[in-house]
Amino acid sequence: MKLRMSAFLIALLSAVAAFANPYLPKPGERPITIRLATSAVSGGFVHLYSALDYGILEKYGFKPEHIYIRGQSPALAALANDELQFNYGAADGSLPGLAAGVEVKVVASPLVKLPYVLVARKDIRRPEDLRGKAIGVTRPGDLSARLSRAVLKKFGLSTDDVTIRPIGGSQTERYQAMLGNVVQAILVTPPLDVRAKNDGFNILYRLIDLELPFIYSSLMTNYKMLRERPDIVQRMVAALAETVYFVEKNPDKAKAAIAKAMRTKDEEALQVSYNVYAKEIVDRTMVVPGKSVSEAVEIARETGTIVRRKAEELYDNSFVNNLEKSGFLKELWGNENYRR
Repeated sequence: MKLRMSAFLIALLSAVAAFANPYLPKPGERPITIRLATSAVSGGFVHLYSALDYGILEKYGFKPEHIYIRGQSPALAALANDELQFNYGAADGSLPGLAAGVEVKVVASPLVKLPYVLVARKDIRRPEDLRGKAIGVTRPGDLSARLSRAVLKKFGLSTDDVTIRPIGGSQTERYQAMLGNVVQAILVTPPLDVRAKNDGFNILYRLIDLELPFIYSSLMTNYKMLRERPDIVQRMVAALAETVYFVEKNPDKAKAAIAKAMRTKDEEALQVSYNVYAKEIVDRTMVVPGKSVSEAVEIARETGTIVRRKAEELYDNSFVNNLEKSGFLKELWGNENYRR
């Protein structure tokens, strides 16, 4: 009996050791200081906000400094110069810069569909009513401009029918421009669409229905980190994967993280954000979809970007693939299917 019990305990301990998290810091290891940036305030960053608020990054041995840099281009420049070690933002809007030569790669993509919503003033009830009106975007050729053109094309309209007006600023600032009738429609991400509805504006179209290849919230790092500190990149990717699990399993805590970042207590807005970013467009594997990267590079080329790098040079899936090979994802999700 004692022999059988000993054999059982040995087998159990072996199983635990086999599935021990290989990405956690060793006992006594000093925390690693990292600087990571975002260039917007969005419910789409719920995973990063949760990782920061609930100590997940500290669990993986990091001492994080979160920095807000207005505009993705300056954020990517700071990252390429190693003033930052990581950036968390919309990959699709970053890929033109990477293709042009910015020394940054995408290493994990938790969100891979379009969360954008086209909202418009009260007298515009259908996309066709935009004829003779203006859609506000950040600048010519940027993500908001490209997506606005895609919506117009969907409904048989062109820039001869609808003006694409660059007005700069954040989504909130463009929303104020719509309030002032400077433009009559804009693209927003949840939860700003809930505010628009509550303000009496109309939701014209949800861009997820375009079924365009798209990569939204993603983790990016620079060439120096990939070359000199790949173990730190791997650890960060593992921490993000655990955060994806945490957010899905802890909706109230995730919504609290969004509420804190966006300074809102609107329960409907928080729930809509959670439904979109924690469920509808999430990919638990975080694999960067190569086909979507290739198509984004071609679109950038067509809109005037001087492409200096091939699509496959803009991302590195080795870190997310390692999570699969090590058994980390299987242990994390248990019997649930974590694959797309």
